[in-house]
Formats: sequence, structure tokens, C-alpha cells
Amino acid sequence: MTADAAVPDAAPAAVSDGAPAPGRAARRPLRLPVERLLPIAALAGALGIGLLLVRATGVPVRDALSAFWEGIAGSSFAVVGSVTRAVPLGLVGLGYILAERANLTNVGGEGQICLGGIFAAAASLSWGAAKLPGPLAFLFPLAVGTLAGGAWGAIAGVLKARRGSNEVITTLLLTFVAMQMVYGSVQSVHLLRQPMTDSATLPESLEIPAATQLPVLIKGSGLPLHIGIVIVVLAAVVVGVCLARGAVGLRLRAVGQNQTAARRAGLPVERLVIGALAASGALGGLAGAIMVQGDQHYLTSGFSSGFGFDGLVVGLLARGSATATVAFALLFGCLRSGGMSMEMSAAVPSAVVVVCQGVMVVSMATAAALVRRRGAR
Repeated sequence: MTADAAVPDAAPAAVSDGAPAPGRAARRPLRLPVERLLPIAALAGALGIGLLLVRATGVPVRDALSAFWEGIAGSSFAVVGSVTRAVPLGLVGLGYILAERANLTNVGGEGQICLGGIFAAAASLSWGAAKLPGPLAFLFPLAVGTLAGGAWGAIAGVLKARRGSNEVITTLLLTFVAMQMVYGSVQSVHLLRQPMTDSATLPESLEIPAATQLPVLIKGSGLPLHIGIVIVVLAAVVVGVCLARGAVGLRLRAVGQNQTAARRAGLPVERLVIGALAASGALGGLAGAIMVQGDQHYLTSGFSSGFGFDGLVVGLLARGSATATVAFALLFGCLRSGGMSMEMSAAVPSAVVVVCQGVMVVSMATAAALVRRRGAR
């Protein structure tokens, strides 16, 4: 009797010491597909809502979709336009996830783009960059714009580390200051405004010298595909490796999770906070320099065109992944190109694309919350 009673007691122990319980084992294989399908379903739902909004405007959906596709991939120029629009979005998004690792929220990408553009234009037009030999002619303005964006981000970092100021507020307010700096730079002939020959002269800078413009990747093709795409890919690799495998990523994570514990462990918390926001701002400044040197070739008021705010959304959706940042940057670059084409060719209001982006953010955030709740069970 005793031996027979011991057998049922031993069986559960064998189950608990080995593989997980049958119920858990049955649920675990189903969890991974759900985690992958929820964001995809959220994205599809957001695009479906966009189609409903297009239909509500009275424009035939087929015409709107045709114009949207033409703007994205209707020609080689359309494809290149979508890719080049993704470059600044990707850089700002990479800056966002870099700061996010330290539990910092940099919403000042637009202002950092502005600073990068101002100083890149100044270096190209007034600081003798065109006289430098070889690649230094365009690398010098890129470096100056990057440093300017980094310094702008470091201001918020110092205020956060030394005074405890909320970086969301400081980076946002610094953005409005930077936008006014762009306006002032192109309004004054003593700064960057082109010489006024008559009252019709536009408030913008002169075109930067050809030597300071970013080289194109396919010479003789006439396509404006410049080396900015190579720069953003390299930046994604560097940021991804640093965050995933580097000591810097580990230290930033420690600071983000618990600053008190990180300080007791001997980490320079203040320097890491300042450095994270400075590096994040530097990527935004690099984006602004690329926009001036690679796309527009002159500085004008409002040249940033909301790329900093869209880059913030890219970083939010990427959830800390450099690869996902590049993917979402391409998606939003295509949305920008397709949205402009729909507005011009099919008379679809541009606000439809903006609303679609907002719905995408909300739906993706909801999907992420559902995944986290499911994983906590």
C-alpha cells in the first residue's frame, strides 16, 4: 500500500522538474506568432482606416491608391525620393532610441535638424568648406552640423543632469527656439540670406557650392540618390551594436532602470545622461546637414518640414530596435511620398496621411501593450 501510494506522489515531481506543465507548453508555441501578428494587424487596421477616410472625402479609392503608388514607386525618381526622405527620419529615430535606452525622451529632433541645417549651410557658404581638398569639402559641413545638433541636445542633457529639468519639456522648447533661429538666419543679409537684388528676393540662402553637396551614388543617372543612405545604414549598425552588445548600451540601460543603483555602482550618471542626449541630438543635427547638402542645397525657413516630429514617431514605433527604426523610416518615407502624390494627383487632403500616421501610432502602442500583458501572464 505504501509503495503504491508513493508512485502518484513521484509523478508530479518528475513533471515539475523536467518540461513545463502541459498547459503552459501548449500555450507557449502560440505566443510567438501572436506577438508577431498583433503589430501587423494594427498596421493593417491603421491603413484600412486611412482608406475609409479617403472614401469619405469623395475621391474614388482606386484613383487615390493609384496616385499613392505612383508617388512611391511609379518611377525611378519616385523610388529614390521615398528612400531619401527616409534618411532624416531614420537618423532622428536612431537618436530617439539611443536616448530612450537611458529612459530619456528626446522630442527635439525637429530643433536639432534646424541647428544642423543652419551650421551646415554656414560652413558651406561662409567658412571656406568649398576650398577644402577632396571629400573634406562636404565632410566638414556634415561634421559641423552634427556637432551643432549634439550641442543643442547637450543643453537639455545638462539641464536634466544638473537641475533635474524634464527633458521632454526642454527639448520641445529648444525646438521652437531653433526654428526661430532658422527664420532669423534667412531673414538677415548679415547672416545667411542671399543678397537682395529686388523686393521679390526670397528669404533663403544662396545655393551651397557643388563641392559641398553630397556625392550621388550612381553618377550619370540623373537620380538624386546621395550617400546619405549609406550614412544612415552605417549609423544604424553602430547604434544597434552599441545598444545590444556594447558597454555603452549596458551602462545606459543601468542608468535608465535605476539612477541611484547605477551611481552606487560607480557609473558616471550625469555624464551618461548628458552624453545620451548629446549623441541623440548629434544624429538629428546630421539629419539636418544631410537635408541641406543632399536634398535642398540651400537653407530656407521651414526646411525641416516636420521630419523631426515624424522621426520621433519612427523611434516610438521601433521600440528600441535599430533595424526596426530603418524599416519604419522607409515606411514613413513612402507615406510622405505617396501622400504628396495623392494630394497633387487625386486631390486627397494631406491631412488624411497625417491622421493615418496618428492612428498607426495609437494602434501600434495598443498592440505593444497587449503583447506585454500577454507576456506577463
